[in-house]
Amino acid sequence: MKKHLVRVHQSKEKIERKDQLAWKIAEIASDSNKLNNNVLDMVINRIIDNASVAVASLNRTPVATARAMAIAHPRKNGATVFGMPNTLNFDCEWAAWANGTAVRELDFHDTFLAADYSHPGDNIPPILSVAQQMNKSGKDLLKGIITGYEVHVNLVKAICLHEFKKDHIAHLCPAQAAGVGALLELPTEIIFQAVQQAVHVSFTTRQSRKGEISSWKAFAPAHAGKLAIEAVDRAMRGEGGPSPIYEGEDSVIAYMLKGKEAVYEVPLPEIGEEKLAILETYTKEHSAEYQSQALIDLARKMKQKITNYEDIDSIQIYTSHHTHYVIGTGANDPQKMDPSASRETLDHSIMYIFAVALQDGTWHHIHSYERERAQRADTIRLWHKISTIEDPEWTRKYHEQDANKKQFGGRVEITFKNGETLIDQLGVADAHPNGSRPFQRKNYIDKFDTLTEEIITKAERNRFISLVENLADLTKEEIKQLNVQVDINNLNHNAQTKGIF
Repeated sequence: MKKHLVRVHQSKEKIERKDQLAWKIAEIASDSNKLNNNVLDMVINRIIDNASVAVASLNRTPVATARAMAIAHPRKNGATVFGMPNTLNFDCEWAAWANGTAVRELDFHDTFLAADYSHPGDNIPPILSVAQQMNKSGKDLLKGIITGYEVHVNLVKAICLHEFKKDHIAHLCPAQAAGVGALLELPTEIIFQAVQQAVHVSFTTRQSRKGEISSWKAFAPAHAGKLAIEAVDRAMRGEGGPSPIYEGEDSVIAYMLKGKEAVYEVPLPEIGEEKLAILETYTKEHSAEYQSQALIDLARKMKQKITNYEDIDSIQIYTSHHTHYVIGTGANDPQKMDPSASRETLDHSIMYIFAVALQDGTWHHIHSYERERAQRADTIRLWHKISTIEDPEWTRKYHEQDANKKQFGGRVEITFKNGETLIDQLGVADAHPNGSRPFQRKNYIDKFDTLTEEIITKAERNRFISLVENLADLTKEEIKQLNVQVDINNLNHNAQTKGIF
């Protein structure tokens, strides 16, 4: 790996293309190297993971809305849409829109946390959709997905967006564009222009994850994917992007991030070096914000020592800056303590999540968020006794550069009314690569089976799993079948609501 210095240049300072971050990203995307078997296995795992959470969300309103919009854009020999028959194809950018929304809706797929937040699995829907429409093979698809992860993870390591209230799709969109460029084996120049366009159009604010969190949280990564596909299409037709997009005098760094005096160090692999970033990412066992994963596991453990929740006087969670200010009481969001809050808000409230996990000893992607569950009087009483505190040591662990030492959990102190305390801590989730029972292929397939139970047939389940496990050798015809189908009569197409399309 090599760290690239990225800073703002005045217009009178000429910065050569080869020295620009977007060009270095494009060079990585246009560089071919040997396929690592561990990386191959993890790509397969993540395609299975994406499909499982997408199928589980097919009839949720945002997903039905996105699918209805995609269905309005049919295309012969286009791309497939989750749930729909493989015989029906749609424009790839709209298929990416529908599939990306389905993957993101339950907040239940993979994650990478560093200087910023990310769900690198959001790279897969647009890259797969383009692969299907452009008649690409399994090896081509692998190249695209591995590149998307590589760019995404390394941008997240180096450049903090949330500090300046920018949403994290600003790193996702250029990664998706780079992944599509790698899939199509485009020249460095074309990928360079596509990446610059993708950066330019994808900067948005974090209000989408603040206050009353709406369904846009699910749409946002899919929107980025759609923008990335369109950026690549324009670049392939010879259109350029704002340049230099990162280093320019009026660039995103100068006016949307740290400012004109900013200096970032962005790591990227050397030309010819293996792209291994996907191995640093981790999926979720529980359908909630990643920073709650270890705390859910800790709550399940601490439950065993509690007999009466009414005896609890207070619960304090000592955790990282990110956890405290994003999903904790440091966010100062009254909605995070509101029993009438949306699911999207509740899955960003560690106070709610910890209370339910402590009482139930489990977490379920549907039942744990049901309105009657959130409005249980005893849960509300417990929930409102919970607060978070930023602990510098947990913040340090969160930002640890060594992936084997990174931790995203916290220490919990439960104080009872009689003055006794129960204290425990957990650094990483049980399912984390460094956890007590790291997710393996069997766990990904078990998750798929659990989330798709009674939604798809056994034959469809076996067909899809068999296909994806042979990913590296799939033909272009087989790539077009890399989709999970359900009985179309059981799909909610949100037909009662009409839009423009």
